[in-house]
Amino acid sequence: MKTRQRGTRKGWTTGANAAAAARAAALGLVSGAVPAEVEALLPNGSRVRFAVHEGAVAEGVAHAVCIKDAGDDPDCTDGARITVDLRLTSGSPDTISFRGGEGVGRITMPGLGLDVGSPAINPVPRRNIAENIREVAAALLREHAIEVMISVPGGAEMAKKTLNDRLGIIGGISILGTTGIVHPYSTAAFRASVVQGIEVAANQGQQCVVLTTGGRTEKFVIASLPELAPACFVQMGDFLGPALDTCASVGIQQVIIGGMVGKLTKMAQGEIITHAKRKAVDTGLLAALAAECGAPQAVCQAIGEAETARFAAEQMESLGLGAPFYRALARRTITTLRARYPDQFDWRVMVCDFSGQPLADVRVDRASTKQ
Repeated sequence: MKTRQRGTRKGWTTGANAAAAARAAALGLVSGAVPAEVEALLPNGSRVRFAVHEGAVAEGVAHAVCIKDAGDDPDCTDGARITVDLRLTSGSPDTISFRGGEGVGRITMPGLGLDVGSPAINPVPRRNIAENIREVAAALLREHAIEVMISVPGGAEMAKKTLNDRLGIIGGISILGTTGIVHPYSTAAFRASVVQGIEVAANQGQQCVVLTTGGRTEKFVIASLPELAPACFVQMGDFLGPALDTCASVGIQQVIIGGMVGKLTKMAQGEIITHAKRKAVDTGLLAALAAECGAPQAVCQAIGEAETARFAAEQMESLGLGAPFYRALARRTITTLRARYPDQFDWRVMVCDFSGQPLADVRVDRASTKQ
């Protein structure tokens, strides 16, 4: 049997599909008919055409379905029927609210940036869905509120192949996506592109490479380091190990890593492939760092028993210990990486939050005996 060659064709997130279906349904409320395709605005500002596989309008309710295409790196939600039902309500005009229907998970634990009890529709998709609705239904919103119901038939079964249950997301999948685009990070082709990017930087005579885990962290470091040439910035995705191995082989002198708390925790605990499905975040490590920063024992215990790095960050922020905690995490990341690549690089770890705002910046050169 011939093995299917995996490429780099991009796909679209559950959030992007929900936004497209919401836009189609909003057009249905405005015109009386749901279109067969729609051009939707993605969170990254680009626009993409989506086919609409079902559409109906009746008595102030519009229904639309978009089917997720995950591109060349399909996950368990590939082919999911992302279903949106919009309903005009008598609430405050210009208000858009969200509900989770069949197959959309419900938040049962803190630490995910969403209220406990709310549907697992992440903040960026919520904003993106609202933007799409407002673009086409501004006149309706001047007189009505709109309720957005998102459903994913079969979502509960899909969720069994994810970490949702461990994270306290019960009953279905999450509606996710910070850019709207699914990049095939796990493919050999993407890994090769990371290696090639570092080689290009070295061939241009650059001695510094800035490694980022995704679009938001890349935007953050580019804005923070305007003195560096564009070739220095390499989006490595989850491929920390291959990226650092390549930096070592081509003689890069300084490695800067831009990241958020979750991925940096994976690095600090020694993971060289940081994909969420590979290994859970070591919250015990985060509890130890919290203790070093002076957090009460009860808070440290709660952090250690939690499932997400974000929970730890929220707890430390609430105590006014966010800054020392982020610095401690950056230092631990460098300590772990120095042990793997002794005397190889000058290190810098730049930490940002989910909005791309700076949280910590720690530097350690290869000659230093201090962390």
